[in-house]
Amino acid sequence: MDILNITLALTSIALGCFGWLAPRYTLETLDLETKGSTMGLSEIRASAGALFIGLGLGALYFGTPQAFAMVGFAWGGAAVGRVTSILRDQAPTRKTYVFAAIEIAVAVLLLAINL
Repeated sequence: MDILNITLALTSIALGCFGWLAPRYTLETLDLETKGSTMGLSEIRASAGALFIGLGLGALYFGTPQAFAMVGFAWGGAAVGRVTSILRDQAPTRKTYVFAAIEIAVAVLLLAINL
């Protein structure tokens, strides 16, 4: 259980590093673009980057089941947004389904072993 918690927290941190330190790569991977402003880069650095770094670091620092569960709740929140997109937005892509499956899996694992 501890190894899985640590691995998933480190995964959150690693993926967050892409958003934080490589926002253009992240935008490209997510099929997003900026339009005449740096706000898109700022948003990716914050919401897809440093936020997940902070979550992972916090869970590792506190090391409690509740801390790791909070990481699971965050991934679950992302999954809710992604599933909403699948249900409401026109023509979701294969990538949307893959990302939703990953987010759901991480959320379920973290919540199942920590609640």
